[in-house]
Amino acid sequence: MVCIVPRLSVALLALAVMAAPVRAQEPSASHLAAARELMETTAILAPVNDLITSFSEQIRRQNVTRPELVKDLDEVLKTLQPEMQLQRQQITNVVSRTYAKWLSEPELKEVIAFFKSPIGAKYNKVQGDLADDVVNDVQVWTQQASEYLMVRVRAEMGKRGHQMQ
Repeated sequence: MVCIVPRLSVALLALAVMAAPVRAQEPSASHLAAARELMETTAILAPVNDLITSFSEQIRRQNVTRPELVKDLDEVLKTLQPEMQLQRQQITNVVSRTYAKWLSEPELKEVIAFFKSPIGAKYNKVQGDLADDVVNDVQVWTQQASEYLMVRVRAEMGKRGHQMQ
């Protein structure tokens, strides 16, 4: 009689290994560098600088009722700038890993090349205004489509003998 327990154990172990979640390979330094370059080229994290400034301004506003703190508070905020730059670096590292997760190094380099081309630079320059216009267009369309649908529903319900306001 052939012992099937060891074979079954091996088979179950093999299935467990195959079913185990695959760990993502750590991106290389050059892969992360390409991700950072794309982030810098597109200025995707530019708002982070505004946030850091906003945090400091918020702290100043919260303490406006205590004028005796203003001088010391400004000095403290100034001395903390290097630490805030480390915080900025932290989010840069996190986001660069996210870029590296979704795009291979060659893909990142292609996208960088696009954004460094004249048309890519133009797109990057107008992207904020373009997005604002698209949001406005969608808002106008939403209002018009909503009104159109209500008019049509009222008309169709009227044909069925129902009055809607």
